[in-house]
Amino acid sequence: MTAPTTPHRTLSARVNVSADTWTTVWSFVHRVLVVNLGLAVTNLPLLVALAVVAQPWRYPVFFGLLAISVGPSLAAAFGYLARAATPADQPPVRDFIRAYRRFFVSALARWTATVALLAILTTDIVVLHDSRYGALLVPLLAVMAVLVLAASLQTLALAVLAPRLGFGPAVRIAAYTAVRRAPLSLFSLVLLLVAALSVNQAPLLGLATVPGCALVAVWVNSRAALAHLIPDDEPDGHHAPREEQA
Repeated sequence: MTAPTTPHRTLSARVNVSADTWTTVWSFVHRVLVVNLGLAVTNLPLLVALAVVAQPWRYPVFFGLLAISVGPSLAAAFGYLARAATPADQPPVRDFIRAYRRFFVSALARWTATVALLAILTTDIVVLHDSRYGALLVPLLAVMAVLVLAASLQTLALAVLAPRLGFGPAVRIAAYTAVRRAPLSLFSLVLLLVAALSVNQAPLLGLATVPGCALVAVWVNSRAALAHLIPDDEPDGHHAPREEQA
């Protein structure tokens, strides 16, 4: 006769998690914490300015210049996450530092162009908002701003996936991918927006948890969106995109 199953045994069976699962969970937490630490350190001037100034939108030039540091830090986060070949890998902190140094120049150039374009589009939106053609032009400019942001994330991902790719080809591939894979691009932007709002509402808790989780998802999305343009024969774990055949 089979002994009846007790609630205690049932609960124990439900919470019984294998060692490999715990290793995977801790590895994810480790990567998130390293990314959050790297973002905080590399963007410290921007974070301090945001904490001190009550209305940052009143100083667009100042904060626009400080925001340039975000690009290299995002590329470094992507480069660090790319080091994890399996979900159980735990790349050390020095890998983030190495990625920051390696991708700094290309990411800085690409993100500076992004900040400049966003500044122009934002200025046009503010100026044209109450004009005669505002109802027609403002939505178009807003869509262009979203496209610029989405494409900029792809250019930073390409800096890691295809470090030998030039600025022009990277921009063309990124813009094409942002439109072709619009759902993934929009989802990534929503995740980053939620992360920014969370940090704004609870700086310490948000900065310690949310950005890294969001960037893990953004990196996965970007890599998936660019997969059809990247061959598998690139040495050293990197890939060089190729134009999709017509």
